[in-house]
Amino acid sequence: MPIQESNRVESVDAAMQLALSLAARGPLRDPNPRVGCVLLAPPSPGGGPRRILGRGFHRGAGTPHAEAAALDDARSAGAEVRGATAVVTLEPCSHMGRTPSCADALLGAGVAEVVYSVADPNPVAAGGAARLRTRGVHALGGLRAAEGEALLRVWLTGVIERRPFVTLKLASTLDGRIAAADGSSRWITSEAARLHAHQRRSEACAILVGTGTQRSDDPTLSVRGPAAGHAPQPLRVVMGLRDVAADAAVRADPELFVHLRTHDPVTALEELRLLGVRHAIVEGGPTISAAFLRAGLVDEIDAYVAPILLGDGASSVASLDIGRLRDASRWATQSVRPLGVDTLIHLVRDTRANAEHDRAVATEGVAA
Repeated sequence: MPIQESNRVESVDAAMQLALSLAARGPLRDPNPRVGCVLLAPPSPGGGPRRILGRGFHRGAGTPHAEAAALDDARSAGAEVRGATAVVTLEPCSHMGRTPSCADALLGAGVAEVVYSVADPNPVAAGGAARLRTRGVHALGGLRAAEGEALLRVWLTGVIERRPFVTLKLASTLDGRIAAADGSSRWITSEAARLHAHQRRSEACAILVGTGTQRSDDPTLSVRGPAAGHAPQPLRVVMGLRDVAADAAVRADPELFVHLRTHDPVTALEELRLLGVRHAIVEGGPTISAAFLRAGLVDEIDAYVAPILLGDGASSVASLDIGRLRDASRWATQSVRPLGVDTLIHLVRDTRANAEHDRAVATEGVAA
């Protein structure tokens, strides 16, 4: 729908916030990045709010990129975009794929300024900002970069590290148990927590467990409940050398079942990447969780904590071979959310704390 000329924002920063919210509407599992774009009229001589000429976001592979969608939106409203500022969440691409180069589209429209959040690390598409600058367009990056990178975290991991993004799901008691001493584990968390976990499953391409968890729990690894209609079902992945029984629940849909006969997380992720998986949720058990953590291949953790104590039983994570507290794997809490009687703690790797630890260890080595 065309943007009405009465729409205004107070600043370029506010426009970037709007562009980020538009980008978040893009498909989660698409191979392309989720990008949003807002076109602003040139500033008035007296200053004040900027008029929005157009806005757009990328709706998936084969559809117009965000910049092209915003230009189309402006043109459909009869707006003049020459001299405009394009505020976009990712550096405009400079290559011709299934759609034209975004940098060239902006140049052809006569845009005078481009402000973007995240530089494009893809060697095939990067260089859009440099191309714009050589043609006299003022291009500036880094605005709300942390928010832009958080939105693009799955895509960035695929481009930079050449592997799927990994979420580790932990559902445990207050004392870190996932089962009682007799092996019973259903249900440690409440229905509200389980519904949220199914919503998270619907956002991923694959759900992964080890053969031990598959044998003991016989999980379906499917999306159920209200989230089931939001996206196609993810792949149901079992990792390990032992066979998976012919009547196992994960085999209910043979086209979705994947058996990775390996104990190596690096090998497992490479096989999933070749299958087109961009985001995998590792749901355990303890041995698989520890393997991914030891390999440094967990990007975020969803920890569902139930307000109960067992004092004994299986731990949520097996040994990480850490002997001293100072060597602990450190994580930064991004959010804490109540879910019924339970609590969801969402964490990402604490790069600052881990870097400080590495420097301290290096300093010790020099002193010794």
